[in-house]
Amino acid sequence: MTDISARKRIWGWWFFDWASQPYNTLLLTFIFGPYFASVVTDLLIDQGMDTGAAKAQAQAYWGYGLTVSGILIAVLAPVLGAFADSTGKRMPWVRLFSVMYVLGAWMLWYTEPQSFDVVRTLMFFGIGLIGMEFATIFTNAMLPSLGNRQDLGQISGTGWAWGYVGGVLALAIMLALFQAGASGKTMIGITPVLGLDTMTKADTRIVGPLTAIWYVVFMIPFFLWVRERPDPNHQPQKMRAALGDLWTTIARLPSHPSLLAYLGGSMFYRDALNGMYTFGGIYAFGVLGWSIMEVGIFGIVAALTGALFAWIGGKADKRYGPKPVIVICILTLLFTAILVVGLSRQSVFGIAVPEGSALPDILFYVAGGLIGAAGGALQSASRTMVVLQSNPDRMTEAFGLYALSGKATTFLAPALIALTSEVSGSQRMGITPLIALFLIGLILLIWVKPAGEQSKWSASS
Repeated sequence: MTDISARKRIWGWWFFDWASQPYNTLLLTFIFGPYFASVVTDLLIDQGMDTGAAKAQAQAYWGYGLTVSGILIAVLAPVLGAFADSTGKRMPWVRLFSVMYVLGAWMLWYTEPQSFDVVRTLMFFGIGLIGMEFATIFTNAMLPSLGNRQDLGQISGTGWAWGYVGGVLALAIMLALFQAGASGKTMIGITPVLGLDTMTKADTRIVGPLTAIWYVVFMIPFFLWVRERPDPNHQPQKMRAALGDLWTTIARLPSHPSLLAYLGGSMFYRDALNGMYTFGGIYAFGVLGWSIMEVGIFGIVAALTGALFAWIGGKADKRYGPKPVIVICILTLLFTAILVVGLSRQSVFGIAVPEGSALPDILFYVAGGLIGAAGGALQSASRTMVVLQSNPDRMTEAFGLYALSGKATTFLAPALIALTSEVSGSQRMGITPLIALFLIGLILLIWVKPAGEQSKWSASS
């Protein structure tokens, strides 16, 4: 096997972020999510539901679908992580879940409004989402092997920034070449390429195949340049032993209060952040009346600030450590959540604005920039914090637990938003649970030691 340089391995690892980001950017948040809401809203209105209630119900359906996917991820993530650590193999899992990613994304092409099926759509979207989340667990677990401990924050931050750049470029391609606006033209004023029929929403549905093809092409550097480095002292174990190791790790968590507090805190603040990403586009569609084209442009703003501040956050992480970066980002997102809840087409924090005022739109763009900036840096620093807090010999399992902590309540934000939206009949009020989730996460960070408890892990190994 040809020797691969350390720098090339890092670049290969970065390409996973570049390849996988469009599932978040194009499908989860800015293109397919609002499309789902738009189609379901129209279907419900045709069935006799009034417009406001239909929009809230569409948001609720989206939330319930994500709830199911989140529960499956929460249950399986730590088990798969423990098994991968025990067998010493991660790449076969990355390949398997990459297939799920591509299949789930591609099948979203078959969601034309005339034959739209809510359950089938959410099922395929969930398959792709689960594939992305699990592939991320196994690639994240490779982070400690890419550099010295003091460099991991910058490596993580640069990778996250690189991913955001990929998301921006994919979104720009979608808006420039495929997605038609009200005029029937794309953002650059041309008819959607490939002869896509706007009457069947093919110009929007193409986002599924685009995301799938993007992933296949840009995962090539990852599979060419990233190699696992086998531990010569590693003894492969069977599934039963892997589950035993996982239970031992969980049982020891109370003796590692810093890690326990971090997993608990991140469980809530990441859930709230995912809620912002997941419902941001749907919120803009329903509350401000934006088109999918306008939501896409909003996404470019958020992704650009995300790329810039993920890189800046990586620099800050290297200099100050991940904890200060995490705290500042949560405070920023807490302010943003309050800002978003205070916006409507008719008023800002209860103060009426003139009809046709651009102020709500401007403030929502500001909110998008803040979400992108704080969200990118937060996720990058959180990935570094896992490495600092965890047992270095059980890193995939640690990222499995991290995924569990992130997914154990992943159903909570969508479920709370769905329930609040359905009960209140208001999309705007449906977002309010995110404020409480950010606050809980921030409070739990008080007990997190910035440098972790590596000496304790050494003693307990």
